[in-house]
Amino acid sequence: MAYATSELISSRPFRIIFTALRMLIGWHLLYEGILKIIDPAWTSAAYLAGSTGILSGFFQWIVDSSVMLTVVDALNVWGLTVIGFALIIGYRTRFFGIAGALLLFMYYMAYPPVIGRSGLSVEGNYLFVDKNLIESILLLGFATFSNGYLYGLDRILNGSGIKLHPFERKNLQIPDQEEIQGELNKLSMNRRELIKNLSALPVLGLFGFGFLKKKQWMSLEEKKLVAMGGTDAVTSATLKTFHFSKLEDLRGTLPMGKIGNLEVSRLFMGGNLIGGWAHARDLIYVSKLVKSYHSDEKVIHTMQLAEQCGINTLLTNPQLNRIINKYWRETKGKMQFISDCGISEDLLKGVQMSIDGGAHACYSQGEISDQLVRDGDFDTLARALYMIRQNGLPAGIGAHRLETIQGCVEKGLKPDFWVKTLHHHNYWSASPAEWNDNMYCFKPAETIQFMSGLEEPWIAFKILAAGSIAPEEGFRYAFENGADFICVGMYDFQIVDDVNIALDTLNGLQRNRPWRA
Repeated sequence: MAYATSELISSRPFRIIFTALRMLIGWHLLYEGILKIIDPAWTSAAYLAGSTGILSGFFQWIVDSSVMLTVVDALNVWGLTVIGFALIIGYRTRFFGIAGALLLFMYYMAYPPVIGRSGLSVEGNYLFVDKNLIESILLLGFATFSNGYLYGLDRILNGSGIKLHPFERKNLQIPDQEEIQGELNKLSMNRRELIKNLSALPVLGLFGFGFLKKKQWMSLEEKKLVAMGGTDAVTSATLKTFHFSKLEDLRGTLPMGKIGNLEVSRLFMGGNLIGGWAHARDLIYVSKLVKSYHSDEKVIHTMQLAEQCGINTLLTNPQLNRIINKYWRETKGKMQFISDCGISEDLLKGVQMSIDGGAHACYSQGEISDQLVRDGDFDTLARALYMIRQNGLPAGIGAHRLETIQGCVEKGLKPDFWVKTLHHHNYWSASPAEWNDNMYCFKPAETIQFMSGLEEPWIAFKILAAGSIAPEEGFRYAFENGADFICVGMYDFQIVDDVNIALDTLNGLQRNRPWRA
């Protein structure tokens, strides 16, 4: 039986399978490492600060020390990269297997997959077992093999006559060392053997091709187009020849206002783009594209950048409760959450979900308010305002149509703030006669006139008509015509520019309606 087992683990299929496993784990680690290398803003601070394991105190100590954080960031970035590369090519497999196992086990200890943290159905988390634990144990398994037992660079450096690790020999009771060495030395390092051990080369080639493809680096044809001036490299979706504004380009601090006792920046970050609700008219693939772009890591990075730029409020849907709470938990960020309570058409359910999710203020989403007013159901709106205020939060009413705001005022409903669309119609695709996916304010002049007489703060949204109006134009139009705050959907690479545009707009602004916040 022992000899049969020995024959099994010495067989070619066994070595091929475990060589493939080693390369796959190496691929994963190398990919994670390179992603961090090419992102100059990456740091492990948010990940460590959100740790909930028994080592959370230790990880927090690292975050609090800039020196230790720098060291840990470097160890993460280069540890993942070097270990991943070594595993793919099969170099010092035992050493790098143990090193990789320790690194992955630290990740496991930072976020142990226990009940009450990430739920029961999170991908990669299977209740006490996650991918970090699985991969770390596999890497420890590689440590039981001698360097060169699996196909790779070790096998070339040590020759094809590689013995099994003493641990295996003892437990499997295989023949003595000299007998094994004699049998294995019969193998010659012929062309076929060399090809097997250099199998990492096409794997690395595939990795490089796939990584470059994923990062959408320019092709030769694209470079020629840019050189000939045939492509607008600033607005192109695929060419990366432009430069994003950075934090050092920020030109000031956003002014603040108040909604109730809540202090909020004049510019909000909208949640449509983060949530994937992209208004792209007939470009039906865009929402899926936005969702693919906005991984949890990207959303958290975007909110962190917004806070660094002085935006302290996110206005979005309670369906984003999960990622907002993850942001608060893992980064200790202070981004405030105003919820539109838009869950189906059940406003009160949306209010409760928003309150449970930690919202700082709530309002009735525009389409829901429009429908309730059309149905004459002002009672539900009143109950929502009462429910929100009972929980100590500012309560608002949103609307797309001016008739909704007018109807609420006529019925005596007095929210703490209004959320109303505002944009002009001076863009080529505007069609005021009917609703479409870039038309949200049907009566801008009437809206400006009516809202000027209201005492409550006004948050203007859809001010760019779903990307049809330039920010410089839309921001000024909204602020000059009475909006106290503006809500704008932003990608991470737009935040600094949008804040600078808001600052320029607010300097020397001419408006008739007094600031109501």
